[in-house]
Amino acid sequence: MNGTTKKAVIILSGGLDSTTCMGYAREEGFELYPITFDYGQRHRIELNNARSVAEHYGVLDRLKLIELGFLRDFGGSALTDDSIDVPLTGELPEVEQVGEIPVTYVPGRNLLFLSIATSYAEAVGAEAIYIGVNALDYSGYPDCRPEFIAKVEEVIATATKVGVEGKPITIETPLIRLTKADIIREGTRMKVPYRLTTSCYNGEAEACGECDSCRLRLKGFAEAGLEDPIAYKRK
Repeated sequence: MNGTTKKAVIILSGGLDSTTCMGYAREEGFELYPITFDYGQRHRIELNNARSVAEHYGVLDRLKLIELGFLRDFGGSALTDDSIDVPLTGELPEVEQVGEIPVTYVPGRNLLFLSIATSYAEAVGAEAIYIGVNALDYSGYPDCRPEFIAKVEEVIATATKVGVEGKPITIETPLIRLTKADIIREGTRMKVPYRLTTSCYNGEAEACGECDSCRLRLKGFAEAGLEDPIAYKRK
């Protein structure tokens, strides 16, 4: 990489997990290069949150917003297809529970995100990509597993100039084995601005408090013994 300054690309959705990754990357001494994606998601309000988080960290000028609207055209997910409802009831999955893949899974999303983030990282001379995948509290997404990350890292090392020159870009997943409560405790320690984030899949100004993502977030704050700073319609 050029120079002595460490750079990292952070896949920033504007949610709790990706914003915690911003905190980790900053704590670990990286210059932050956030990238966020508009893929026609139901909860596009998170794009505003991503801008607010980037501004908080002083890197709004580096934030790259990438349009991937074709994912909405493809559909196949409750997050991109209005004919599929976001689940509002049912039990949250247990840690390491193996079961049916949730309807909120977006086909190929993280594969696309990491491919584009790799291009950005190589272009700006970044040595790492941070992504807030988690294999514990919300297992079931195939593109959040350690096996997936390891395979993509192999491809990056093979398919990039820096990789074949022996300086491969790494994928950093600091949250992958943490519970939501642990993530929140760590983020709070790092003064991550959770007040600027959203986790709601329904995409309204006030979080619904009923979708799986809201309930998992609220459960995490409760288990961490902390108060969630964002507004909810229902708790």
